[in-house]
Amino acid sequence: MSERHLWRPTRRRLTDTLLAALAPVAACSVALGGLTTWVGTGNAGTPASVKVSGGRIFLPYGDSRDTAAFFDLANSGGADDRLVRVTSTGADGDVSLSGHRAVGVGAAAKESVESVTVPAGSRLSMSPHGVDVTLRAGGRWQVGDWVPFTLHFERSGPLKAIAVVVRPAS
Repeated sequence: MSERHLWRPTRRRLTDTLLAALAPVAACSVALGGLTTWVGTGNAGTPASVKVSGGRIFLPYGDSRDTAAFFDLANSGGADDRLVRVTSTGADGDVSLSGHRAVGVGAAAKESVESVTVPAGSRLSMSPHGVDVTLRAGGRWQVGDWVPFTLHFERSGPLKAIAVVVRPAS
C-alpha cells in the first residue's frame, strides 16, 4: 500500500474530529457572548430589593374588629421575592395574608394564602379585590392613627412599615 492511501484515512479522521469539536465550541461561544451582554447591562446577579410604601388599614365598621391592611410593594431588584409573613404589635391576635377571588357575578371568596410573590422589576399593590393583610384591630383605632407592621420577605428579610387608619370608602 502506498503512503498516499495511508494518509487519506488519517486526514479524514482529523477533519471529522475537528468538525465534531466545532459544534460545542460554537455553542459555548454564543452562550458566553449572551451572558457577557446580560452582565454588561446590569441584569445579572442583582438580588431582590423590595420597598414597602402606601400602608393603609381600614377602620373596622360597627362592632366588628376584623379588618384589612394594604401595602404597595416595589421590587427594583433582578430576582423575585416572596412576602411570607406579616406581623404587627398594634393588632390583637394573628395577622395573615389573604387573597380574594371571584366566585360569581358580584361575589368573591376570601382565602388564606401562604405567600405573595413580588416579581423582579415589578410592583404589587394590595387591594380589597386581590391580596391583603387580615387582622383584628387592637384598641380603639380612629382615622389617622398609625399602626406598625413588619413584612417578612424570603430574600429581602423583615421590613418595617406603618399603615394609617382610613375609612373604607377613602
